[in-house]
Amino acid sequence: MFNQVLIAGISFVLVVSLQTNSNAADAKVEKGKKVKVEYTLTVDGKVVDSSEGKEPLSYVQGEGQLIKGFESQIEGMKVGESKKIVVAPKDGYGDSVPDAIKEFPKDKFPAEPPMQVGMVVEFNSPDGNTIPGIISEIKDTGIMVNFNHPLAGKTLNFDAKVVGIE
Repeated sequence: MFNQVLIAGISFVLVVSLQTNSNAADAKVEKGKKVKVEYTLTVDGKVVDSSEGKEPLSYVQGEGQLIKGFESQIEGMKVGESKKIVVAPKDGYGDSVPDAIKEFPKDKFPAEPPMQVGMVVEFNSPDGNTIPGIISEIKDTGIMVNFNHPLAGKTLNFDAKVVGIE
């Protein structure tokens, strides 16, 4: 909007910029929008992650930054809206794959610290990347390491609230 203003005989053009409120009631979560979400994730009745006491999760909808099942179910929500989101394994971290559990000889592991079930160990791939695995079993002859994502095969339960859309 332009307004012409006359001050002390000098003419100025005043430019007024109208900004839309990023939290406008009609703003919806849609592809390309920057979204801020408060959430709590429970798996098998236990809280495994939460934004409580932290900054909200911030991401761009539709860019694949989050698991497919979460993004698809938050699509269309408005600021201030809350929702319980249930994500099946296929739309989360996938099913647990038995072939991703491998046995390694015990002598390939350091003596200290002693290996324990549930411990995360890292391996180097041939291309130099680090691959984490979780010790799932310790046998007399070897150590079983699970390379599945820790949440593979799990149903994910989110309590989510959209707190910002830009």
